[in-house]
Amino acid sequence: VQLVESGGGLVQPGGSLRLSCVVSGDTFSNVGMSWVRQAPGKGLEWVGDINSGGGVTYYADSMKGRFTISRDNAKNTLYLQMNSLKPEDTAVYYCATPIRYFGLPRRRQWADFGSWGQGTQVTVSS
Repeated sequence: VQLVESGGGLVQPGGSLRLSCVVSGDTFSNVGMSWVRQAPGKGLEWVGDINSGGGVTYYADSMKGRFTISRDNAKNTLYLQMNSLKPEDTAVYYCATPIRYFGLPRRRQWADFGSWGQGTQVTVSS
């Protein structure tokens, strides 16, 4: 499976961005998905998860109320809508297929995911 993120860029504090992740293959609609991020010099940070049907989502506390994960299974596409962005949201954002800890607010490692994309850079700065 291949995952390709897009939509990152430079945005001012308080602004919004919508990230997309196109997933190849015919299993997308059957699997839960994750967004994670990695800031410069820091470890992997879990952003949130969405179940296969898109009706159930989970978020890290720092993203609740600001970020929204959704998916369009007909288009094999995962989304991350980010509002009220802060400088500390600056990171490379990745979509990934979780193999454990789905929905759990715990630290993640790359080994907790089966596949991930190349990432898209989000920079929040004035």
